[in-house]
Amino acid sequence: MALDAYADASNDALLVLYGNGDPMAAELLTRRLAPRVLGYAARLLGGDRAEAEDVTQEAMLRLWKIAPDWRTGEAKVSTWLFRVVSNLCTDRLRKRRTVDIDAIDEPADDTPGAVDRMIQADRAAALQAALNSLPDRQRIAVTLRHIEGETNPDIAQIMDISVEAVESLTARGKRALAKALASQREELGYGKD
Repeated sequence: MALDAYADASNDALLVLYGNGDPMAAELLTRRLAPRVLGYAARLLGGDRAEAEDVTQEAMLRLWKIAPDWRTGEAKVSTWLFRVVSNLCTDRLRKRRTVDIDAIDEPADDTPGAVDRMIQADRAAALQAALNSLPDRQRIAVTLRHIEGETNPDIAQIMDISVEAVESLTARGKRALAKALASQREELGYGKD
């Protein structure tokens, strides 16, 4: 397959190749980045997959538009893309503020499964609810750091803040999550220890 020729290429190199008219580079870059971006957007948007797909599509379109002008070395492609997604999600969340998010029912998991799957679903819902309760900037920082695995310097670049501010946001966010989830430990199957 022709994509194999690009398997070892960096995201920056693929974006430059696309900017120079190579559609295969765009296909591989999309395969690499779109699933991560979709997951990140879904978490920021409270699990709304359809809206996350819209954000992912918009972010990828913006990436393709800037490809011809991409300046290698100024930022990582993934960092730039996560920042765009963060901004798009924040804009959508601000527009939603008139809707009472607590009044929206959690989507039912209609997949039949074992007890472990049910526990995992409960844990994921509890985590998402706790994430939703955080201020936007803390939710973005915690999600990028502890769910997406981004480094503090990359998060600082995505959020356009200092590394120290990232550390503060993630520390406060983790404390708030721990407090929000503490009363549910036993219910979520973690026991009293």
